[in-house]
Amino acid sequence: MTTKQKTIDNNERGARRQILEDLFDDFYTSRHKVFLMNFVRGIYFGFGSVLGGTVVVAIIIWVLSQFAGWFPPIGESIRNFIITLQH
Repeated sequence: MTTKQKTIDNNERGARRQILEDLFDDFYTSRHKVFLMNFVRGIYFGFGSVLGGTVVVAIIIWVLSQFAGWFPPIGESIRNFIITLQH
């Protein structure tokens, strides 16, 4: 890469960074608002992750219970697993 190209790339990077800093400063005038927003986002992210994980596990258990009758050797293990999860 030539010196001219490096200078152009650095100028573009600096311009992008300045635009992002200006946008950030325009939207968030106080650190308190930034911290509060990130805290609330974290709560929603955590709640969504737990809810999504619960739905995925429930679907997996349901699918396994559907196969329990088709494969008798595996079916007993699946039934024991489901009973363990229910208690």
